[in-house]
Amino acid sequence: MNILEISDLHMSFGSNQVLRGLNMAVPEHAIYGFVGRNGAGKTTTMKIVLGLLKAQSGSVTVCGEKVSYGSARTNRHIGYLPDVPEFYGYMRPREYLKLCGEITGLPAAEIKSRSAELLELVGLAGVNRRISGFSRGMKQRLGIAQALLNKPRLLICDEPTSALDPIGRRQVLEILSAIRGQTTVVFSTHILSDVERICDHIAVLEQGRLALAGTLSEIQKQHRRNSFRIRFAAEEEGRAFSQLAELDRPGIELELEGRELQIVSGDDSIGGQELIDLLSAQQIAPEKFEAMEPTLEDLFTEVVK
Repeated sequence: MNILEISDLHMSFGSNQVLRGLNMAVPEHAIYGFVGRNGAGKTTTMKIVLGLLKAQSGSVTVCGEKVSYGSARTNRHIGYLPDVPEFYGYMRPREYLKLCGEITGLPAAEIKSRSAELLELVGLAGVNRRISGFSRGMKQRLGIAQALLNKPRLLICDEPTSALDPIGRRQVLEILSAIRGQTTVVFSTHILSDVERICDHIAVLEQGRLALAGTLSEIQKQHRRNSFRIRFAAEEEGRAFSQLAELDRPGIELELEGRELQIVSGDDSIGGQELIDLLSAQQIAPEKFEAMEPTLEDLFTEVVK
């Protein structure tokens, strides 16, 4: 079942066409990395999903219900963490969650139990000072707790790690990974390493449409190129090997840096066994021979050129 479905979504701001027929489906319990350059339209898409922005055309459904601009009906299924969450700074974490629970109509006993559970999850169980004194990372973690308070079926996080230090980023990613299977997460970001770390599905937004979509393994398989890295015992061996006539042909790219040679064959011009045979023929025993999978950065760079 798809928790979120977006069909033929169009949106412009003046002459700037941000979304050009966006189609997207997010399966239940996925951690879905929504990737794109700054200004690609990720936040615009999320605001339309939340009913905060009116699309020019197209449709959005959440848990099978159509999203309508200005209506909060479908938002009962959604938890939302903006890129810069705002709080009442004079409140303490439990006070703030109590207020949020009351606004959403949760019973007092459930607010109390959920608050304790979620503050434990986000590492704020023992914190009782005012939110105004929180670090940026602590505020992001409290924002996740607030977004999960009503047990949403869809959690939308808009670039939750973009302004955090490495420790804060790791903490937020660990929290999102910990709720895998409990809810569906749409995780908007331009930090590709974060996506590779926790996401099981990804989509790359470029020029208002999805340029890539699927699981990371599926996408790597579709865009697989023969790529190898060889580390030689000496730089002279690497230089000699890179100059072999068998490697000087169309479709093969070579990059030699010190003792390491990277070989990329975009059209299967050369395979691993042929390279091993060439090394054997030259009586070269490399220190390392590695077949490389395309990284998300490689795939992203390829589709946004």
